[in-house]
Amino acid sequence: MHTAIRVMLACLMTLTTQVDVNAGETRKNRTATLKQHDYTAAYTLQRIGVRASCFPLGLRIILAHIARQTGRRLVITSGHRPHSGRSQHTRCYAADFRIPGVSERQILAAAAGAPGIGGIGRYCNGLVHVDIGPKRRWAHCGRGGGKGSLANFKPRRKP
Repeated sequence: MHTAIRVMLACLMTLTTQVDVNAGETRKNRTATLKQHDYTAAYTLQRIGVRASCFPLGLRIILAHIARQTGRRLVITSGHRPHSGRSQHTRCYAADFRIPGVSERQILAAAAGAPGIGGIGRYCNGLVHVDIGPKRRWAHCGRGGGKGSLANFKPRRKP
């Protein structure tokens, strides 16, 4: 009786090992496929509470484009904010970010050339806003004290 139980356990362990090996191969293949199109590597979150997992593909492509153009990872400071009125943040279509060590002009130029870009905004505290909504540009610096509009922003051309 003990011999039969030992044989059954040995068979069960062998089958379990085979299933784990096959599952591991499948995971490796799936991970390799995801890394080819993993746009989230272009940015990091400023803190755990920033909601960015809902960013649609178009927004992730814009953020990856900006990261590629500037050569640095973005630090997302604000993503999905469900109670932000008519903002694109309400639908998770917008991101506010900064890129340490990169000038605001470089960031704005990279954003302006991003495929599918909608709104581009800048704030006096150094944050930049991008979204996939309607095309528009703005600068916001507190109550009525703006530094001007981005409507006439033209990126510098490389010589």
